[in-house]
Amino acid sequence: MSIYKNKKVVVIGLARSGIAAANLLKDLGAIVSATDSGDSPALRAKAEDSRSKGIAVETGRHTIDFIRGRDLVVVSPGIHPKSPALSWAREFNIPVISEIELAWSVCPAEVIAITGTNGKTTVTTLIAEVLNAAGKKAVALGNIGKPFCEEVKNLKSGDFVSLEVSSFQLEAIDKFRPKISVLLNLTPDHLDRYKDMSEYLAAKKRIFKNQSAEDYLVLNYDQPELRALETETKAKVVFFREQANLNPNQLAVMAVCGILGISREICLKVFREFKGVEHRMEKVDNISGVDFINDSKATNVDSTVWALNNMIQPAILIAGGRDKNSDYKTIADLIRQKVKLMVLIGEAKAKIYNSLKGVLPMSEASSMEEAVRLSFKQAKSGDCVLLSPMCASFDMFDNYEHRGRVFKEIVKNLKPKTPDGCLGE
Repeated sequence: MSIYKNKKVVVIGLARSGIAAANLLKDLGAIVSATDSGDSPALRAKAEDSRSKGIAVETGRHTIDFIRGRDLVVVSPGIHPKSPALSWAREFNIPVISEIELAWSVCPAEVIAITGTNGKTTVTTLIAEVLNAAGKKAVALGNIGKPFCEEVKNLKSGDFVSLEVSSFQLEAIDKFRPKISVLLNLTPDHLDRYKDMSEYLAAKKRIFKNQSAEDYLVLNYDQPELRALETETKAKVVFFREQANLNPNQLAVMAVCGILGISREICLKVFREFKGVEHRMEKVDNISGVDFINDSKATNVDSTVWALNNMIQPAILIAGGRDKNSDYKTIADLIRQKVKLMVLIGEAKAKIYNSLKGVLPMSEASSMEEAVRLSFKQAKSGDCVLLSPMCASFDMFDNYEHRGRVFKEIVKNLKPKTPDGCLGE
């Protein structure tokens, strides 16, 4: 019998993972309700769909009656720890878990969990692809593709989950225990949520808090603060470290696959054939000799540093969004070398402008469409228009995927049309 059967459970947050959690709980026999402080036509449509399945839903606010008397709270990753709904849960001594904890608790497959500031999506995707190439059944879940809660019902013993997990998701785990944990790197991010890097690292470290000597922890040897975690875990530690001809993401994948007995040759074959992930240095098109690159997943400064270091063309950089208490001055020298113009959007544009004033020409735009069109107008053949925002997307978009899709659609519409209405080459 399901451990959730007849339990009164409330899900806080009705984004993609929250909806999946509510549906899973309903399937497991729980008495489910859900609450979201947001209010939009799209959210109201989601709420109606959930109500049709017998899930009680409130939108536009959190109310205490939606929390009082519940046996369990499941929290979506976007919910701030100081949310009134979570404060009430603590006041009523109601256990709070994250949606990855919920899915893990009923998951028959082996879980490989990947966290870090940058590279999570690429490593998560590559691990699943290598495992599948080696004849195992693996799916990449979490912050990419389908939520863990949505896919868990399709998994069986012997399968593998390659799971991207964020620090936000790790804040609310209780017993979550991956067979293999991976901590890729740590650079400044989410400092609007964490008071300092020490608190940010503490959230990341929760990935291995329940691991035992039967489990594995993969760490980046080249980062001293991560190397030092070897003394803080009961798990067997496997390091990856810099090597010629392989990047850190590939080295992390090889460390995981080595634990599972998968050969280096299979890994290298998958690396050679890998096309990359959507929204990470994704080439969208070339129009009139100008490349358009979608790097919407660059939600922090360090990620944009990586993007610019991999650019050989002069770039017009579209940046901005919701600030995460980032220090944009740290990128000034690289911007000066690589970028001919910045086009700023979103809530952070004034902060970015003040941080980089005098470094390079900058313009502002009120929308993504205006930013793309202004960038294209200023670009010359051989240039690149790069969307690499350095910021979260939530001021203007649902998430970084939504931001990237909007960018791609606008670029598609830049192409001139031939007289018969077809797009020109």
